[in-house]
Amino acid sequence: NIFVNGIDILNLQDKEIPYLRRQLGIIFQDYRLLPDRTVYENVAFAMQVIEAPYRKIKRRVMNVLELVGLRNRANAYPNELSGGEQQRIAIARGLAMDPSVLLFDEPTSALDPETIEDVLDVMKKLAKEGMTMIVVTHEMGFAREVADRVIFMADGQVLEDRETVSFFENPKDERAKQFLSKIINH
Repeated sequence: NIFVNGIDILNLQDKEIPYLRRQLGIIFQDYRLLPDRTVYENVAFAMQVIEAPYRKIKRRVMNVLELVGLRNRANAYPNELSGGEQQRIAIARGLAMDPSVLLFDEPTSALDPETIEDVLDVMKKLAKEGMTMIVVTHEMGFAREVADRVIFMADGQVLEDRETVSFFENPKDERAKQFLSKIINH
């Protein structure tokens, strides 16, 4: 089962869905930006869905765009942005409702090596500010630096669930050992 703030998301009651939507920010690997809307409109969209007041939307959108370093791109369209900028806009959209948890699905997989660092820097900043994040990633350097806990999965099974230092210094599972030996030695 998966619980968010005490609510089992697999057994949701209809009345719990709006509350849960406000608690979770989701950032997909393919950005999922609306191509016909500006950066500002893309970020504001999540707040409009929950019918947040206009003034709150305007203030929050500009704050999260500032946080991801793209306030100056508010009037641009997604096709005018680099992949790294688009992903940072997706992060801003995920942050717009001030969620309890951000879920990241391979946030750097579609990016070129030069822009990966920009996205990881935003995520590191969020971690330092205390944002709870669940990140699916192959970026082990990032995981080692930022994560409090690592869950190593393969074939749909949890093979390791440990504190970060323990996982990297002394993995118990053979598959985790092999994985780490390949990425650390290359």
